[in-house]
Amino acid sequence: MTRSTVSSGALPSSSRDVERPRCRLCGHILSQVIVDLGMSPISNALLTVAELHRMEPFYPLCPYICEECLLVQIEEFATPDELFGGDYAYFSSYSTSWLEHSKRYAEVAVERFGLDDQSRVVEVASNDGYLLQYFAERNIPVLGVEPAANVAAAAEERGIPTIVEFFGATTAEAVAERGLADLIVANNVLAHVPDLNDFIAGMKALLATEGVISVEFPYLLCLLAKNQFDTIYHEHFSYFSLLTACRAFEQHDLHVFDAEELATHGGSLRLFACHAESRSHESTNRPVELLRRERGEGLNRLEPHFALAEHARRTKREILGFFVEQKGAGATIAGYGAPAKGNTMLNFCGIRSDFLDFTVDRNPYKQGRFLPGSHIPIRAPEAIAEARPDFVYILPWNLKEEIMDQLSYVRNWGGRFVTHTPAVRIYE
Repeated sequence: MTRSTVSSGALPSSSRDVERPRCRLCGHILSQVIVDLGMSPISNALLTVAELHRMEPFYPLCPYICEECLLVQIEEFATPDELFGGDYAYFSSYSTSWLEHSKRYAEVAVERFGLDDQSRVVEVASNDGYLLQYFAERNIPVLGVEPAANVAAAAEERGIPTIVEFFGATTAEAVAERGLADLIVANNVLAHVPDLNDFIAGMKALLATEGVISVEFPYLLCLLAKNQFDTIYHEHFSYFSLLTACRAFEQHDLHVFDAEELATHGGSLRLFACHAESRSHESTNRPVELLRRERGEGLNRLEPHFALAEHARRTKREILGFFVEQKGAGATIAGYGAPAKGNTMLNFCGIRSDFLDFTVDRNPYKQGRFLPGSHIPIRAPEAIAEARPDFVYILPWNLKEEIMDQLSYVRNWGGRFVTHTPAVRIYE
């Protein structure tokens, strides 16, 4: 691939003497930053009252694009254990729409790949058993691999056997001793992996001869086209196009035979892959069509990626303009949700509790804690009805329909909803 230098995305000269990071896919030295979101704390590192007055680590949030393979990625500042081990705050089962999405997926996968009680389904980053429960209901043997002990315990409570480990080649070898997997599911985890090649090598080692790997991840094309800068945070190490995902799998003799766009997370891709030598899975035309579309949008070149920087800055000004205008008029504003993407936005924009009074979340684990960096308090959803705010700012904008339906009573006192992707919008 031809390399090019884009001055607007290059690091300043004062930074060039520092040892530069290398691409986690191809090893090329990284020097091109597509957007600088400033210094930010770890997005899911919620704080207790006792932690509010302690030093809080902030790290650069500056995704690079590799000039060689075009993978968009950030540096690894915190270890996976610090990010995902211990008491992890995210539980998949608290989103009704995500459960519905997972149930539909299980139904389709069972029929498409002929899974039965003689098959084996392994999910990597299986969280609280949100997905595997739908396979288990059909008496299909399942196994989850989940590094967060507290989340894995919730899966065990619902009857989903779960290994508490980070997934990679070593873990795959141990799991494979129990039997190879006919279906490996890795939903919204590929982006969270710092050692990308080790992770994919592990999936290949665990996969049965004619088995299938199914992955889902937020789609880079949507991130760029819809100005989803807040989906960039330290727990997301990589941001994939179909082009870069195919390259990653091909490096490990895996073939992507199907791909489909999904509405989840503001726009995701679902890929199906198999061993390169497999003859059981006929390729569809969808990967070819998507790759053609990506080339049309310029994702096979460096330059189009750099437009995100100005889009993010423009949206920052719009968000701050909304808060300044409404708070200046005496309005009360509460948030809904405590997602990682919300923390990126709040810290990038410098929004604290002087602008956003509080936020609420259905997850009891998050209630009573505080958002990292901004220190905005997190309360139970009932706090919305008690406070009767003029505006509810929806931080997980990808779930806005679900949330506005849950909080439809807000309109009873004239309250309105607000989102910011791709631009600030107020819903009556």
